[in-house]
Amino acid sequence: MIISPLKSAPSLVEQVCSRLALQLRDEAEAGDGKLPPERQMAESLGVSRTVLREATKRLELQGLLEIRHGSGIRAVNRLHKPLSSSVAILLPEAAERLRQLIEARAAIEPEIARQAALKAKAADVKQLRIVHERLVAAETHDDEVEADIDFHRTLARIGGNEILKLMLESLADLGRESRRVTIGNVGRQRAIDHHAAILNAVAAHDADAAAVAMKHHMEEAARDLTGAKPKAKR
Repeated sequence: MIISPLKSAPSLVEQVCSRLALQLRDEAEAGDGKLPPERQMAESLGVSRTVLREATKRLELQGLLEIRHGSGIRAVNRLHKPLSSSVAILLPEAAERLRQLIEARAAIEPEIARQAALKAKAADVKQLRIVHERLVAAETHDDEVEADIDFHRTLARIGGNEILKLMLESLADLGRESRRVTIGNVGRQRAIDHHAAILNAVAAHDADAAAVAMKHHMEEAARDLTGAKPKAKR
């Protein structure tokens, strides 16, 4: 006779995490995402405040909650947070961290651009163009950096692959470091020109051209990160 092992039932904390996680992403998009007081939430779920507190701590680590003493609990959408924090610990040296960031982006962003070109609707292209114009019109260095990040984020949204979106968002904090260096080294015009090429390929639904343009953008970003001069054309 073969006896199958018993499956352990989820703990109360795990049950509370599962129940809340289903609602928190939608809650983060609606208004300020502020949740009811701890006592009220515990009563509604039928658990102790100790159980609720442990569950909310886990959800905070996962990037679904923000807990601030004195102002309560708020739903957020920071699912990228665990990976972002891990990268900083794994690669404490800034120069090496940024070098590996560019390698990672070079592996995923051409495919993001390809998917965006295949799936973009007219409204998507319009939104991408608006984000691009923000970079062109940016008046401060911080505005340039955020517009640059939003262009790549918009491409990922258009592409519609949730895993690629999460991976790219996980690299966004590092991306700010990287862009401050690259734009500081060579200015923003190169990024503007590269983004324009990607935008035109997406608007034309030319997936291959979009991927090639993004690949070139990543190669130049790697060079700009070190301040190296572009190789002379033969």
